[in-house]
Amino acid sequence: MFNKNPLNPTQPMDRKISLKKMSDITWRIFRIMSEFVEGFQFLSDFNKEVTIFGSARLKPQSKWYTEAEKLGELLVKKKFSVITGGGPGIMEAANKGAFKVDPNKSIGINIQLPAEQRTNSYVGQAKAFYYFFTRKVMLAASAQAYIFFPGGFGTIDEFMEILTLIQTRKMQKTPIILVGIKFWTPLIKWFEKSFRDQYKTIHSEDLKLFNLVDSAEEVMKIVKKSKERTIF
Repeated sequence: MFNKNPLNPTQPMDRKISLKKMSDITWRIFRIMSEFVEGFQFLSDFNKEVTIFGSARLKPQSKWYTEAEKLGELLVKKKFSVITGGGPGIMEAANKGAFKVDPNKSIGINIQLPAEQRTNSYVGQAKAFYYFFTRKVMLAASAQAYIFFPGGFGTIDEFMEILTLIQTRKMQKTPIILVGIKFWTPLIKWFEKSFRDQYKTIHSEDLKLFNLVDSAEEVMKIVKKSKERTIF
């Protein structure tokens, strides 16, 4: 098996190169396993987690920055733990609100980058990951509600993944809350007109898997009714 070139099996491959490649793959697998173990151990210290997603680009002057900060504060006052990606924008705002009440309940799950420090200053407890996909799993792992503020491709990606996991019953049914009626309505209309009505790729029931609200107070009404769940 070591003398075959994986890119062209008809040509021999140097044994030393092959062994090095196998060693690199094995090392990477163990590093991935280690990140998962450490990540789940980190999360096990918290309860009543709520994960908040949103744009890293929104500034403190933004309405949604203000609402995210308010929400972080309201959540911790009700003994919830606030989890974000640990970066700027909406993440910073949610952590800032949580930090005011209890720094230990302001949690950041960050990504390690070689030339940039992205952790905001309001994260009370942090865990950084090398791989984006392990970090993404941790953000989705154990929350009893998922809150999505206006954002870009990353926020939409995270929303669609959580929505798919719940729709396919690979995750327990958990509140998904979209904050910002004006921002999210065009996407929802697209779901209705294209996915449901024109192509029939989803059912009407699928559109009931998420809630659309416009304020931190409305989010809290839903989150208060949620139940803590087991990891996946």
